[in-house]
Amino acid sequence: MPSFLNIDGPYFRDEHNRQVTLRGVNVASDAKMPTKPNLLSHVLEDFFDGDNVSFVGRPFALEDADVHFRRLRNCGYNVIRYIYTWEAIEARGPYVFLRLGEGHSGIYDDEWIESTIAMLRKAKEYDFMIFMDPHQDAWSRFSGGSGAPMWTLYAMGLDPRTFDVTEAALVHNSWPDPATFPKMIWSTNYQRLACQTIFTMFFAGRDFAPKCIIDGRNIQDYLQEHFINAITYLAKKIHEAGDLEDTTVIGWESLNEPNRGLVGYQRLDVIPPEQRLQKGTSPTAWQAILTGSGRACEIDTWGFGGTGPYKTGSALVDPEGVQAWLPADCDDSRYGWKRDPGWKLGECIWAQHGVWDPATDTILKNDYFGKTPNGELLSVERFTETYFLDHYRKYVAAIRSVHKNAIMFCQPPVFEIPPSIKDTPDADDRMVYAPHFYDGITLMTKKWNRLWNIDVLGVLRGRYLAPAFALKVGETAIRNCFRDQLKAMKQEGVDNMGLTPCVFTEIGIPYDMDDKYAYKNGDYISQIRALDANHYALEGAQVGFTLWTYCVENTHEWGDQWNGEDLSIFSLDDRPPNSSAAANDSTTVIDAANLKRALTTSTMSTTRTDLQKIAPDAIVAGSRAAEAFVRPSPVYTAGTIVESGFMLSSATFDLKLVAGKGTEETTPTEMFVPPFHFPKDGTAVTVSGGKWEYDVERSVLRWWHAEGEQWIKITGTGRMSADYDDEGYAETCKRNYRACVVM
Repeated sequence: MPSFLNIDGPYFRDEHNRQVTLRGVNVASDAKMPTKPNLLSHVLEDFFDGDNVSFVGRPFALEDADVHFRRLRNCGYNVIRYIYTWEAIEARGPYVFLRLGEGHSGIYDDEWIESTIAMLRKAKEYDFMIFMDPHQDAWSRFSGGSGAPMWTLYAMGLDPRTFDVTEAALVHNSWPDPATFPKMIWSTNYQRLACQTIFTMFFAGRDFAPKCIIDGRNIQDYLQEHFINAITYLAKKIHEAGDLEDTTVIGWESLNEPNRGLVGYQRLDVIPPEQRLQKGTSPTAWQAILTGSGRACEIDTWGFGGTGPYKTGSALVDPEGVQAWLPADCDDSRYGWKRDPGWKLGECIWAQHGVWDPATDTILKNDYFGKTPNGELLSVERFTETYFLDHYRKYVAAIRSVHKNAIMFCQPPVFEIPPSIKDTPDADDRMVYAPHFYDGITLMTKKWNRLWNIDVLGVLRGRYLAPAFALKVGETAIRNCFRDQLKAMKQEGVDNMGLTPCVFTEIGIPYDMDDKYAYKNGDYISQIRALDANHYALEGAQVGFTLWTYCVENTHEWGDQWNGEDLSIFSLDDRPPNSSAAANDSTTVIDAANLKRALTTSTMSTTRTDLQKIAPDAIVAGSRAAEAFVRPSPVYTAGTIVESGFMLSSATFDLKLVAGKGTEETTPTEMFVPPFHFPKDGTAVTVSGGKWEYDVERSVLRWWHAEGEQWIKITGTGRMSADYDDEGYAETCKRNYRACVVM
């Protein structure tokens, strides 16, 4: 059972003062979607009946939990980022605290909360540490992502049923042919009208939408209060359970991937220079406002290639008068709120605030969102320092009012500099910096390019005179570039937030690379290389992480069942060829390539005393690229880690540490050493001194050592082909790159 987790500067430590390494996974990405009805993102039927949904059964059925938690524990994970949404708690309407029973009043979904507590208790049986993630992407399922209930869009005066024709959001469920939904197009929703409006209202409604008053409160306060109250209600129920707080539920993360909306836009009629993503139609904020009010606009279109976005032409977006705003004659009494008479439905809220003139379709205040009402200039950094931090403080106070010792995982906007709170009350001693990192080129193109990549963080921070100088050539340089970006992000946390742990709560790779080539022949070498490069970076930066993602419903056809993403380490369609399901599947091709990777299912005992015993091949049943993510790692280090890492090509794990004293007999340094790479009869261990024992059944190597600097090297059986680490490959890459440039 994990002990109370202490924070010692940048380290986590247990009650014996051993350094604890957090290595985990997101569970589960399909928790973004309801189970009743089972509204996966390509399903339109019943989609807009957002009040009548249930998330009971997410992240998976309780009766299946042993299978999933055992699999994840056997992969070496000790921490779970538990995915849930605001919608799962408060889908039926806004909770009314003072007048329950008077007409329509929303209620919290206590059935889902009870099922969540049962799931957390099941995770406790497997000694998982868990932090709770109130997940959102592009605000809501109804604006092309996940997170908030449908009624929040109605509260803001938006009409999600018209988002498709106005392109206020691109929604997979309402796409004409869901199978053709463009790769990763969903993420452009942050630069479309719905999300630009939503996040502006949520974080800065008082300053930029003062006319938006509902139930006597500005829309900013109304939304933030409902969000925080819903999460706090969940926290109270977990607290009242009495057996989960601190040792199982160790903490709470802030709102996933917050976005500034329009805050800081200096001009509405140009794409801001900091906007790095353009794909499909790419409207300026002004064009988005116009199409959201039914006007036709010729909008530039963009593609995304190996060097980033590139313009492809233009397209006419013509809503033919249809607006993204609720009509004036709609029934606004449905949820029991009272909208201020000064807030007119049927009209663009930004026109009502004098930003533009609908009579002439002209901008009146191009820089309306570029400064505060008192004239202070705004920027991306200033948004984080003010509006984001203001919300974060309220959220922390609410959680800590219930969960006194909660570790707060602070997640600022993605790839932005974290807020400068060092040596202030905001930087308390139980806070973690929780950034995200994805290799954007691999994620957007769905290819692993071994030839070259780009130091994206360096470009964003202005470290190069031109993007061409950020080019990294060869796989070794790419791996080192990933590591150095993570190190730099970690250092930004230290510089701005103080000496606190850094945990990358999302990092991962797409599995549907190269037009799903691996699904045809079972060869996951590109995925293995990409995922190994990400883990190499994490280990080199010495940071904790929770990999994105584990999805129990993943299939080769629909991926993670959400917006075409396919990042799950597990898939229902990656089955051993001797399983009954595979035997009945005529599309399963059995050949040398997939036979090599297809392993038998688990025969483990399910008794409590044997829960941690591992059948070496069971961990990869249904897994993809397990060679890369099932890797050794320090778990409890008696001292402080100097460096640690696993070289997949040689199946070699190295750990160097500094200990202030020799280890006690009952509290040695413990490492996860999977038999998958380190079988009992094929593993060699050398140490600087002391004694060790390898418990293969539990995948644990224990090491008793003296004080001072100590090291251990563990060498197993290489699973990769001999050409994984080809000699001279970097030089070949350089030659190929030079040839491409000449051409």
